[in-house]
Amino acid sequence: MIKLDFSYVKKDQLVNFADYKDKIKDLDNIIRNKLGAGNDFLGWYSWPNDYDKEEVKRIKIKAQEFIDNYDTLVVCGIGGSYLGANAVIDAINGLYPSNKMKIVYLGNTLDPNYTHQVLEYLKNRNFAVCCISKSGTTTETSVSFRILKTMLEEKLGKDGARKAIVCVTDKEKGALKTLANNEGYETYILPDNIGGRYSVITAVGLFPIACAGIDIDEFLNGCKAAMEKYDNPNILKNDAYKYALERYYLHTKLNYKVEMLCSYELRFRMLNEWWKQLFDESEGKDGKGLLTSSVVFTTDLHSLGQFIQEGSKILFETVIYIDNPTYDVTIPYDSENLDGLNYLADKTLSFVNSKAYEGTLKAHSEHGNVPNIRINLDKMDAFDLGELLYFFMKACAMSAYLLGVNPFNQPGVEIYKKNMFHLLGKKGY
Repeated sequence: MIKLDFSYVKKDQLVNFADYKDKIKDLDNIIRNKLGAGNDFLGWYSWPNDYDKEEVKRIKIKAQEFIDNYDTLVVCGIGGSYLGANAVIDAINGLYPSNKMKIVYLGNTLDPNYTHQVLEYLKNRNFAVCCISKSGTTTETSVSFRILKTMLEEKLGKDGARKAIVCVTDKEKGALKTLANNEGYETYILPDNIGGRYSVITAVGLFPIACAGIDIDEFLNGCKAAMEKYDNPNILKNDAYKYALERYYLHTKLNYKVEMLCSYELRFRMLNEWWKQLFDESEGKDGKGLLTSSVVFTTDLHSLGQFIQEGSKILFETVIYIDNPTYDVTIPYDSENLDGLNYLADKTLSFVNSKAYEGTLKAHSEHGNVPNIRINLDKMDAFDLGELLYFFMKACAMSAYLLGVNPFNQPGVEIYKKNMFHLLGKKGY
């Protein structure tokens, strides 16, 4: 269960939620009844109820087939086509998972060094590929998939490669869909009415997540629980809308420029990255929007902590903390005690981490005058993470509409592509 807390936001930094009761109700109506800009991309809103149950069954069967027959899955995609899956897999399984199938990522960069190293690694692996692209023409993904397809065909032959490749793409059209039909690859649908940064709850995220051994039924159940929990136009009773409104207030009324997402576990680093795409790509347009940043404490307290504490007051923090870790470690007693740490002997790292969390909240909010919005969860499993991701998606839609921008388009992303295509000599550019 998500617990939202504003006790580390000072009174003069906290919005009066009741003042916005009517505005929030009106914007909720726009979201609920698909009346606003970008309304044709609101498919995620009811997806936890509407998703194709038969497709999810096929995903689970194919994922188990991959787990039984391959040791590695290459997720080939960029942006929302891999960030959501990467975030969920790391957050649930950790950075050194013990599950059989290794998940690696390609098609998310044009970096030749990274790509070369992944390809070298794959030479000694029995790998399968999940290519994720709406069009099949996204440069980073398409280049990588061409290379991977060639490698598999050389290694396994056409028939073997056919069994080792799945595609998540458009239902009917596009280069990847055409290729999948021609080659006989199994395909899953990237819905027309759900944009990439909201797509983790579709086959885009579900297939890689299932291959990582995570219960996608529980993940979807968590999304559904959040859909029902935050289906309320009353700002006084909807925490997703409260979070959206407070960040809007800090930005537009108190002139904060940056929201920093803070977590206390290294496995959440990619969750931070998913969150940044969600909010920056949804709000950063028309000269508006917060810049999002992220840190993992206590690691980054030893690098960015000084600025957060005493630097220019341009940022506020949103802090995610899990009360009960999946695993724990006990600190041993040392008879020599040269490091002076015997006062921590027999205590757990989670206990020490919790005191670092409490001390940092106090330091940043009280002494540093940095507003801290807290989001606490009892634990982190597939259900809880599904609830958390849907919470953020619902909050993001409201937050963008509060700013008066379309939450679901990204026109600025296309400009660099046109310039790149022109410089590369692509016909028509």
